[in-house]
Amino acid sequence: MKTNKYKILVLSDMKDTASKTIKSSISLSKMIDGDIHFFHVKKPTEIVEKESQLSAMRTINKAYVSISSDIQNLIEPIAKDYNTNITYNHTFGNVKNEILDCIKKQRPDIIVLGRRKSKPINLLGDKITDFIIKNYNGAIMIASEEEVLEPEKELSLGLLDDANTTFNLEFIDALFKHTQKPLKSFRTVKNPVASTEEKPLNTGDTIELVFDHGNNSIKSLSNYLAKSDVNLLCLNRGSSDVKNNKSTIKDVMSNVNVSLLISEGQKQ
Repeated sequence: MKTNKYKILVLSDMKDTASKTIKSSISLSKMIDGDIHFFHVKKPTEIVEKESQLSAMRTINKAYVSISSDIQNLIEPIAKDYNTNITYNHTFGNVKNEILDCIKKQRPDIIVLGRRKSKPINLLGDKITDFIIKNYNGAIMIASEEEVLEPEKELSLGLLDDANTTFNLEFIDALFKHTQKPLKSFRTVKNPVASTEEKPLNTGDTIELVFDHGNNSIKSLSNYLAKSDVNLLCLNRGSSDVKNNKSTIKDVMSNVNVSLLISEGQKQ
């Protein structure tokens, strides 16, 4: 049993969706009893161009103060609205290296990334989410700008394929306690007897929707997520078929508009 609060690390590019990512993080924190730390990193080349060393240091120091103020102005009104404490910091440097260093220091239970227009955050090109999935073994939430998780409101939770039976997440029971019933379980199978068939599972608390596994299965999933009003979809990356599982996660991230919760990886 968890004795301390869960640690939630929010990685943000400080773009226009940052406030929505924070709000979804607050919603998560209230459900699982977690503490939030907000982190932003910027490449020095975005601040300093061709300047002398002294001039560059002055520019960086000025930018540091300015970004600190921007983060404070972003976080504090939202945190106040929902009576939530959020710690934060930022730095300049190699984005991937600084993220890994932050993860090492913070030791989060879950990392939250923002997403806009069905694309992951763009801290350093479009590979940062792949980088996090590859290098971080814990749970990851990718917060949608279109389906924001509202604090102090019940989730509408969806489970993809075997997530309902093998989802590797320590705080999944806490999420279930804050989830509307019935849960929605989406399963893709080859040549189903009846596509998009709805039927209750043995628990009586879950509705299963089965549709054909094929080239359009993820797009079909996106349509049924909308029809079912799901705002958080759980994906399991603990599959033995690692290559295929990564492909599924990438396809889902590219095609659905709801927030995603990716399970912890298998322990080595």
